[in-house]
Amino acid sequence: MNTTPPVPHHAPPAGSALFRHLLRSEWIKLWSLRSTPYVLGAGGLVVTGICVNAARSNADRLDRGPRPGPGADPAPEAAPFAFDALGTAFVDPAWQLLMVLAACLGAAALSGEYATGLARTTFAAVPDRRSVVAAKAVVVTAVLLAFGTCVALASFAATQALLREHGGLSAADPGAARAVVASALLAPVCGLVGLAAGALVRHAAGAAVTVIGVLLLLPALFQGDTYRWVRETGRLLPLDAWGTLVRDPALPVAEKYPATVAEAWTVLGAWGVAGLAVAVAAVRHRDV
Repeated sequence: MNTTPPVPHHAPPAGSALFRHLLRSEWIKLWSLRSTPYVLGAGGLVVTGICVNAARSNADRLDRGPRPGPGADPAPEAAPFAFDALGTAFVDPAWQLLMVLAACLGAAALSGEYATGLARTTFAAVPDRRSVVAAKAVVVTAVLLAFGTCVALASFAATQALLREHGGLSAADPGAARAVVASALLAPVCGLVGLAAGALVRHAAGAAVTVIGVLLLLPALFQGDTYRWVRETGRLLPLDAWGTLVRDPALPVAEKYPATVAEAWTVLGAWGVAGLAVAVAAVRHRDV
C-alpha cells in the first residue's frame, strides 16, 4: 500500500495568467483581420506622403524665388514667401486622416465582436468584462502608439530633410520634440475614443461616422474668436489640443484666446482616459 502523501500543487496566480492570456487573445484578434496591416501600412504612407509633398512644394517655391514682370524693377517688391517648417511636417489634412484611421481601428476592436456574435463567447469565457476591455485597450494603445511614433518620426525627418536649405529643423530645435511626441500620442488617444464609440454604437459603419463627427466635424463648430466661450469649448477637443502642441513656439500666435501647452497636454490625456472609461462602462452595463 502506497502511503506517500500527495504532493501539493501550487497553481500560478489566476489573475495575472488570465490577463496575459487576454492580451494574447486580443493581439491575435486584431492581427487576424486582413485589413489591419494594410490600413496601417497604407495609412502611414499616405499621411507621410501628404506632408512630404507639402515640404517639396514649399522648397520648390523657395528655390524659384520671386520673379519680376517685364519692365519691372529687378528688386522684388513682394514680401518673401514665409512658411512654418514645423507645420509642414504635421499638415492638418494628413493628421486628420491619421485620427480617423486610428479611431476606426479602435472601434473595430469592439464593434467587430458584436457584429459577428463573438462577444457572447468572449464574455461567457471571461465574465469580468472590465478585464476584456482593458486587454483590448492595452493592445490597441500599443499598436497605435508604435504606428503613430513611426509616422511622426518619418514625417518629421523626411520634411525637414527636404527643407534643410530653407530653415529646416532638427529634433533639438524648440518645439520639435514636443510636436513629434504629441503626434505620436494622437493615434492611441483617437484609438481609445474609437473604442468607446465601438462600445456605444456596436456597428462598424455607425462607429466610423461617430468618430468622424466627434473628432473632425465637431471642432468646425467651435472656430473663430468672436465669442470667447466658443473658442474655449473648441480647445477642449483633441484636434485643437494637438494643433497647439505642434505649433512652432518661435512664430507669433494669431489667435485671440490661445490655449497653453499645459492645457493642450491635459486635454489630450483626458480624452484617452475618458474613452477608456466610457468603453468600460458601456460594455459592463449593457447586455450583449
